[in-house]
Amino acid sequence: MKTIKIGGVPEHFNLAWYLTLKNGEYKAQDINLRWEDYHGGTGQMNKALRKGDIDMAVILTEGIIKDIVEGNPSKIVQIFVQSPLIWGIHVAYDSKFKSIDDLKGKRAAISRYGSGSHLMAYINAENNNWNLDEDLKFEVIQDLEGAVKALTNGDADYFMWEKFTTKPLVDDKIFKCVDYCPTPWPCFVIAVRNEFLESNEEDVKTILDIINNTTIEFKDIPSIDKTIANRYNQKLKDVQEWLSLTEWSQDIINETTVNKVQNELMDLDIMKKRKDYNQIVKILK
Repeated sequence: MKTIKIGGVPEHFNLAWYLTLKNGEYKAQDINLRWEDYHGGTGQMNKALRKGDIDMAVILTEGIIKDIVEGNPSKIVQIFVQSPLIWGIHVAYDSKFKSIDDLKGKRAAISRYGSGSHLMAYINAENNNWNLDEDLKFEVIQDLEGAVKALTNGDADYFMWEKFTTKPLVDDKIFKCVDYCPTPWPCFVIAVRNEFLESNEEDVKTILDIINNTTIEFKDIPSIDKTIANRYNQKLKDVQEWLSLTEWSQDIINETTVNKVQNELMDLDIMKKRKDYNQIVKILK
């Protein structure tokens, strides 16, 4: 049985992987798929792909495209979640900051440079016509737990993370959400290391077939909303709203979308060069 390592964030988006693993669907195809949670998100997974610690990753679109352009020897093989990621912009609950305008020039907590929380801070700044050189400051906090400490202690001023993942912290009056910033593209893709893909393409296709068969019917799984609410400490109404907004995908990311991401990152001056579509995406036959 072949062992294949895959990484992703421990969030509700990835429940389909847990379900297929629990059901033994990969082992039935002679694949020992080993899932690893990456609490540090996309920046941490990019490093893991580069080092060969994992073979595949369920990863933010903008983060992996930037890292592939900058030398990550991987390819995107599929979109995983088609809908945008809705980033909540959070401050400490008792913070003096009340609106997005109050955060201009303040310190953004980011998991690490090159992460989604880092890149989306630029998108948010552009959306609000801030000066990208003067109005953005960063504090690296590693993960969500680090963000709680940084905002609570005043070591950073605001933190951008997926709206529904941080909702329990808002409900518990640890964070206050002052605004939202959706990604202007599909949020999650599946990426694979080139070296692994070259000799294991059929196994990758088998894995994609299994996960796609689950995501295509994910919303129809009986009581899936209750399962998510219990597993991820979410209120049922929040899970139902999230399900209504989220669309999984079984398709290849197209050239228009890849170019849109690259153009945006180039315009924001956080990417210095670009690559051709076929250097970023591998279409599996």
